[in-house]
Amino acid sequence: MAPLDSILTPPGPDAKARFSSEFGQRVLLTIDTEEEFDWYAPFTRDQHAMTHVPRITEFQQFCEGIGAHPVYLVDWPIANNPQAVEIIGDAARRGAADIGIQLHPWVNPPFGEELSIRNSYPGNLPPEIEATKFMMLCDRFEKAFGFAPLVYRAGRYGAGPNTASLLRKAGIAVDTSVRSIFDYSAQGGPDYSNHPIAPYWLNEDKSLLEVPLTSVFSGLFRPIGPQLHRAQRFVPALFAGFSRLSLLERIAFTPEGVAIEEVRRGFDIALDQGVSVLTLSLHSPSLAPGHTVYSRDPAQVEGIYHWLAEAYAYLAARGARSCTINDILEAAR
Repeated sequence: MAPLDSILTPPGPDAKARFSSEFGQRVLLTIDTEEEFDWYAPFTRDQHAMTHVPRITEFQQFCEGIGAHPVYLVDWPIANNPQAVEIIGDAARRGAADIGIQLHPWVNPPFGEELSIRNSYPGNLPPEIEATKFMMLCDRFEKAFGFAPLVYRAGRYGAGPNTASLLRKAGIAVDTSVRSIFDYSAQGGPDYSNHPIAPYWLNEDKSLLEVPLTSVFSGLFRPIGPQLHRAQRFVPALFAGFSRLSLLERIAFTPEGVAIEEVRRGFDIALDQGVSVLTLSLHSPSLAPGHTVYSRDPAQVEGIYHWLAEAYAYLAARGARSCTINDILEAAR
């Protein structure tokens, strides 16, 4: 099995999590619950807002209506916003949602590191800075919600060489930083292009489980998808051409920029491969118009809700049920 600091390293086949037969195939909805900021501007400590937070109430009601059990991965500004804490905390107290943490280093104290694209990936920070920011977030989370977090996602999926051991020391049971078959190395981030899409253990004692965000390749060239996708660094038009010809498409399981017809194909590929947990994701600012490129107006926000309703109906028809973090941990252990 891979060593403790191996979030960045694709695991061996023996690391794959084996789930109980009763578990079947499940779907997990994760929400990057965070402040509103300009994704295309330089990173700042204070140029952000929280105006979308009231929309989380409506979203939670919607999730309960379609049978989804969201996992809110809250960062520092959210954990310090009383309205967000009340809305999300209420859902957790009722057993209708889970809550974990997400580290955005540029808005998470203590401050001192240079603001840069590279440092926006928390795993790139010096170990002591990553650890201090992480522990401050854990402490703030526990004060806000009354219990310690069990789930972590590195902001921008930016796990690093010290992240796994840090999570283990803090009692985190599930990491969901890996975005399978995506590569962020061009900006100094991690390369997950060879990471599996099914959950796997990060250590031998099975105390830290990786539950990756699910993405799949479709098309004729799917068996060599990772190799071809890496080649686009040198020939940018290559992958776009394959996609237009339906020879190779990368399908991320998110309503942000992915059509429902496309993701249905992705669901079929993942389910037919026997993947036990399909992990969906979106960003909380997309729940209100004008904050992300995926929800510029009310119609696009409505489209996200429609996508989720269609996705959960399709998955239910394929026999994939919603699940909680505890469902995953109990079935895997």
